Amino acid sequence: MKFKNPFKSEGKMSTEQTEINKPEEEIIAENAAAAETTDNASDVPTEPEVELSAEEKLTAELAAEKDKFIRLFAEFENYKRRTAKERIDLFKTANQDVLVALLPILDDFDRAVAEISKAENVDEALFKGVSLIHDKFKSTLQSKGLEQVDVKSGDLFDADFAEAITQILAPEPHLKGKVVDVIEKGYKLGDKIIRYPKVVTGN
Repeated sequence: MKFKNPFKSEGKMSTEQTEINKPEEEIIAENAAAAETTDNASDVPTEPEVELSAEEKLTAELAAEKDKFIRLFAEFENYKRRTAKERIDLFKTANQDVLVALLPILDDFDRAVAEISKAENVDEALFKGVSLIHDKFKSTLQSKGLEQVDVKSGDLFDADFAEAITQILAPEPHLKGKVVDVIEKGYKLGDKIIRYPKVVTGN
């Protein structure tokens, strides 16, 4: 009859228990090392804050105020330039509504002068009077900033400066994609087109 050795079993259990506890001991050791490092770091002396003298404080405040003044001055200069440009643009286009309303009358004058000049047996004094009024009316509008958009037959069509109301078969090959006829004159006020010329283009 065989008996089990109780000491042999206990030794085996002790070895297993040591293996189980080993990671926990390593963790404790690591925590202790980290705590020691932290304590050492806290023992490092910090640099004392340097207190500025009254003169240095005033110099710093003066530099800050000077920088603030320069920024405000730059903003004010930008504001002046912007408002000046807006004011000039306003002066240029202030009469726009009135001039646009007078353009049909100018068109009628142009057509009247053209028809009278083609008619036969026209009273010379009448034609001269109508032409004088036409020229005076046109020069008055021009003095207010009105300019005619320069578009004529044979020019390359540009949608930025003219409005094509229709396309026709080009009467000549070189008129393809170009202005064939100007139906209504265009005008601008300063750099702004207030009425685009209406044209016929060749296709």
